[in-house]
Amino acid sequence: MCVTCGCSDEAESTITNLETSEMEHKQNLHTHTLPDGTIMTHAHRHDHETSQIHAKIHNTTISLEQEILGKNNLLAAQNRGWFKGRNILALNLMSSPGAGKTTLLTQTINDLKQQLPISVIEGDQETINDAQKIKETGCKVVQINTGTGCHLDASMIERGLQQLNPPINSVLMIENVGNLVCPALFDLGEQAKVVILSVTEGEDKPIKYPHMFRASEIMILTKIDLLPYVQFDVQRCIEYAQQVNPNMQIFQVSVTTGLGLDNWYKWLTEKVANSLQPVVV
Repeated sequence: MCVTCGCSDEAESTITNLETSEMEHKQNLHTHTLPDGTIMTHAHRHDHETSQIHAKIHNTTISLEQEILGKNNLLAAQNRGWFKGRNILALNLMSSPGAGKTTLLTQTINDLKQQLPISVIEGDQETINDAQKIKETGCKVVQINTGTGCHLDASMIERGLQQLNPPINSVLMIENVGNLVCPALFDLGEQAKVVILSVTEGEDKPIKYPHMFRASEIMILTKIDLLPYVQFDVQRCIEYAQQVNPNMQIFQVSVTTGLGLDNWYKWLTEKVANSLQPVVV
């Protein structure tokens, strides 16, 4: 179990390059500091030795959260420098499963690809289904499958960038694994986090999962065309979100009807204009 977020980490992560169909596998390694100061790095195994190690660790109160997040933050800083050097605006899109991230993302690419070069790192536990949908838009995409992991981390993004190689002066969309908890904890090197919430989920999500909404620069409320058919108090949801994060910008959109997408596109294009200083090659 991951001591930071509680997700199971026995499976290896896989990166699939949809242009070449090449797959890269990496077994997740874990570092534990034992009470005697010994540092042990190992892949999770269900054997007697590993059970003894874990028993020893669990019987002694040791917090590894700072160590794990510290290592992740170091890699995230390296990713951030890589983005800055290539003049790439990286956004981390997060939501619960089924909120409409992929649908919003594919529509955004189709509508803006003539003016904004966009590449995508797609995160899911299994399958390349969403990456295939994104590939159909014509943009570059790699799929990261986390196995039983519940979030992307900076190391996965670093490996994904090696496969994707996004062009300079461009936008990178990182579609994180569907989860309103763990992705908020892990810096990927992105310039901004974007949380996506649908009207089918419940208006109290911002106060149920405050860290996610506090960490995000904007919230996109999706599927507003369904408001006549669901019990969802938009104003209360907005109040909850602003209670958690007073500086958060909020957009209400429907990909089905196109309502509100212009506001999201305006924010994105302005973010590019304000953030990127074109690199001359």
